[in-house]
Order: sequence, then structure tokens, then C-alpha cells
Amino acid sequence: MTRHLVRPYPSVSRPLREPAPAPDARSGWEVVICGDLTDKQLELTEKLVALPRGSRGTLYFDSCGGSAYVGLGIASLIRLRGLDPLAVVAGECSSAAILPFAACRRRCVTPHSTLLFHPIRWQSEEDVRIEEAAEWARHFQILEADLDQLLARMFETDIERLRSWTRPGRFVSGAELVDAGLARMVDLFAGDVWKQWKSSESKHG
Repeated sequence: MTRHLVRPYPSVSRPLREPAPAPDARSGWEVVICGDLTDKQLELTEKLVALPRGSRGTLYFDSCGGSAYVGLGIASLIRLRGLDPLAVVAGECSSAAILPFAACRRRCVTPHSTLLFHPIRWQSEEDVRIEEAAEWARHFQILEADLDQLLARMFETDIERLRSWTRPGRFVSGAELVDAGLARMVDLFAGDVWKQWKSSESKHG
């Protein structure tokens, strides 16, 4: 009797990439958070983990958001690794992208920055069972309340202010964020953002 061995197909994987050199903590790193966070999850996670712990740099935001879990994960990495980024909204910082923005203690916007606050949205496959749908609804209700509390703590602001933006959803301008005391304004025509921040720090003591 002849026996045939069934061998597994080789796995399909991405080509190995050369690890990026670790940024010099003294020079100040720069990372861009753009596009859909869900699509960029692996790339952004690798970049943040490669940064020196407790280092300072600049995070530029131009993101429409994505999965709330991904936004929470990036925000958690910023705080867990003790990073101290200067967060700058270069264009848009909406939905789940607001979580990592809020995780940064130093925040800047331009007069043209836009942030969309809205309740958590979820979707599932068409053939989801009613029990699964009920569990998702229960879980998201808890997650939504938890993230509201987390955002309020990271922004160091009244939760009712955030809820007034989130429900049913509102586009908040850079100027409004500054008026609320959650960020500082930078001028696109006044040179390097670091110099503007240092000048702002000296004025605010």
C-alpha cells in the first residue's frame, strides 16, 4: 500500500523589511498618522514601538479615523511607552484618530484643521446571528461610555463638552478646539512648528 504525504502549502507572507534605524532621541523624531488607521495599524505600531521610550518628537495627523480599537491601541502605546509627542493636526483628525491625538499632552492645530466627533459605529457580516448582534450592541454601549471617559481624562476637559460634540456628531474646527483649551494654534506661515510651540510655552509660562 503506497502512502502519500500531504504537505502544507507554503504560507504567503510579505517580504521581510529591513528594520528602520532607531531615531536619535536628542534630534526629535517625526511620525505621520494619515489615512485609515485600520489599514495602517501594523505600520504605525512598528513605528511607535521603534521610538526610544520617553522621547520627544512630532506626530502629524491627517486621518479620517478607522477602528476604535486601533485608535485605542495607538493612544495606549503613546502613554505606555512614555512618549511625549507634539501632536499637530495638519489636515483632518476625525473619529478614532482623535484618541491618539488626545493621548498627546501637547497639541497644536491650524485655523484649517478639522476634527469630526461622533458616536462609535459598528458593522458586522450580513449573516450575523441575533444573539451575536445583541452582544455587539451590549459591548459597544459599554465601550462607548468607556471611551468617552477616557477622552475626557486625556483632554482634561468636562465630559459634557465632549458629549455635546459627539452626539449626534459634529465637525469641530481648530479655532473651536483652541477656544476650548484643548490645543494651541500654529500659523502655517510663521515658520517651524517647534519654534512656535516654544514661543507659545514662554507666553503661557
